[in-house]
Amino acid sequence: MSRTLANVAYSTDEKQLANFAKAMGHPVRIQILKLLNAQACCYTGDLTESIPLAQSTISQHLKVLKDAGLIQGEILPPKVKYCLNQDNWTAAGRLFKEIFDFSLSESPAKSCSSDE
Repeated sequence: MSRTLANVAYSTDEKQLANFAKAMGHPVRIQILKLLNAQACCYTGDLTESIPLAQSTISQHLKVLKDAGLIQGEILPPKVKYCLNQDNWTAAGRLFKEIFDFSLSESPAKSCSSDE
């Protein structure tokens, strides 16, 4: 049996949405984003007071969010100040809204359950 591997073209929005979704794929990262969204900025130490995890664990989660572009950090020795990257936060909101709005408006009337 032969298989053909086709190149799949993804739009920039699809790639960006997947990147954001992957970065948001852990409950601790969701907590961090909620905390940052509720205030202008915070320091790593502030996060460890709100989220009962080791600073090294929180730092790993912050790195994932920063690499995805959802947050930005400013080094102010000996601390790092974090805040949402407003441009990408807005883009993430738009992209998630688009996919959920599309999913709701384009859904078939019946569900996929085997009962039907």
